[in-house]
Amino acid sequence: MNWYLGFAAVLCILFAAAAAAIAISLGKHRGSRVLTPLNIIFGGVFLSVFVCLLPIYSEILSGTTDRTLKTIAFSLHNTFQAFTIDADREIIMESIRCPKEWLSAFYSAYLSVAFVVAPILTFGFVLSFFKNASAFAKYLLHFFSDVYVFSELNEKSLSLGADIKRNHKRALIVYTDVFKNNDEVSYELVERAREIKAILFKKDVLAVNFGAHCKRSQIIFYTIGGDETENIDQSLRLIERYRGRENTRLFVFSSRIDGELLLTRADKGKLKVRRVNEVRSLVNRILYERGEKLFENAKQMPNGDRKIAAVIVGLGRYGTEMLKALTWYCQMDGYHVEIDVFDADETAEDRFSAIAPELMSEQYNGVTIPEEAEYTIRIHSGVGVGTKTFADAIAECTDTTYAFISLGSDERNIEAAVELRMLFERMRIKPVIQSVIYSSDERAALEGITNYRGQAYDIGFIGDRKTSYSEAVIMNSELEAFALRRHLKWGKEEEFWQYEYNYNSSVASAIHLRARIACGVPGADKKEEDLTDAERQTIERLEHRRWNAYMRSEGYVFSGSSDKRSRNDLAKMHHDLVDYSSLTDEEKRKDSRVGTN
Repeated sequence: MNWYLGFAAVLCILFAAAAAAIAISLGKHRGSRVLTPLNIIFGGVFLSVFVCLLPIYSEILSGTTDRTLKTIAFSLHNTFQAFTIDADREIIMESIRCPKEWLSAFYSAYLSVAFVVAPILTFGFVLSFFKNASAFAKYLLHFFSDVYVFSELNEKSLSLGADIKRNHKRALIVYTDVFKNNDEVSYELVERAREIKAILFKKDVLAVNFGAHCKRSQIIFYTIGGDETENIDQSLRLIERYRGRENTRLFVFSSRIDGELLLTRADKGKLKVRRVNEVRSLVNRILYERGEKLFENAKQMPNGDRKIAAVIVGLGRYGTEMLKALTWYCQMDGYHVEIDVFDADETAEDRFSAIAPELMSEQYNGVTIPEEAEYTIRIHSGVGVGTKTFADAIAECTDTTYAFISLGSDERNIEAAVELRMLFERMRIKPVIQSVIYSSDERAALEGITNYRGQAYDIGFIGDRKTSYSEAVIMNSELEAFALRRHLKWGKEEEFWQYEYNYNSSVASAIHLRARIACGVPGADKKEEDLTDAERQTIERLEHRRWNAYMRSEGYVFSGSSDKRSRNDLAKMHHDLVDYSSLTDEEKRKDSRVGTN
């Protein structure tokens, strides 16, 4: 008995440790799985109890016929009973006999704990089963409804789900991977989800069969978790599972390049897939909806032209995207743009120059070339907000007409915006200030803020979740529809959705066309066939300037030759990154075709 008990004790420890390690790993890296952490723990405890009982029943049944078979059967039977609070505890405990007292003590203690833990696991397992069974039953009752399925319950998905429910009363909102935390925040999210009558699945989005639904009704998936790797992985698996279903869409929330590459490569079948780059989406929306104010507030220059002078504080994801966008958006006849960027990182300029080398090259940055994009970018690396160096540098930006702030947190963004307003007031200038803020509640509270003397700060807070995560912004974007019309002037619709190069390029073209119309560029509001020769040439020259700046902001460089064969998109090399006069007539006509209404 001594040898058997020792060996069984080692196996028990190994099973328990392995189950705990696997459960922790699954908890950190959630994906498509039937094996949840609870299931793994359940199985580990079951095996360890079974192994513990084998030497005990082997001793009890010594001298009987078919001892081995009976030992396995009795051990298995009592393992099941341990999980239902019905095990023969007294008989088992009295049968633990071993000359080594420490081994007997370990065995007794281990089984005592196991007999308490096992029923608790059973209760948790049954509760988990009924939660999912109840949710699935509710799902089946909405067989004919349009379904909106979210991969996770968080502030973003809740804002979008609530907006969809307001707009479509009969819509079914479904959240998966719920109840994973027991903290106060998770509880509040669950209560708010129940208020919009959402169905809550404990299981992962991939563990639920949503195909059991009316084929004429829509199923729209949103992989919108905080882990972009998981979002991409779930999206690829959803594409594989539902690509044969009509009326099915997938929105993937990811700003990473690997997400773009993997989703472009995937065979989507009938499934319509769109990646939502939340950073780019916000910058595009700012320029599309309010960008004309940049031109309205531009400062008059002695030669009659006007200057847009922008300050960007923070060269993170939002700051980088805004810097790239301003270079092409501000290309307009009679306007010049200067952009001063501040970031505490000593390598800020070096990092951005790697992203957009030709944009930052001495050949174009700060240089005036006929029929070419014109802009001036100055990046102040290693200059953080709240320093004298920052204040002194801002004091040199006397013509500032626009400021954009994004430092990574609401607290820092608000603090920087207030400091900038103070510095600009000392300079007696009133540029437009926009600051990114994530909390909808804070944004509402800060609207129209003043100091103790009633002086308004005039800070625009943008990017809050309630505004950014709405049906109009994510799914039914006016800008997106406008961009598709631009794309159809030269390409097919499926290519607009399939390749982000086409999607992003057409969105930028649509944004700039709206600005051209607002600025009164001759012919911008006409159809191509209605243009006069003078209007056509004006639009073609302007559109090509904009396109050059846009392509350089995307990291493209000149291929070294005007020959089409020199184009290499893997290397981001393009043959048309030249001045307007060097273009072929075919390319010039393309500029007037996409550059008009």
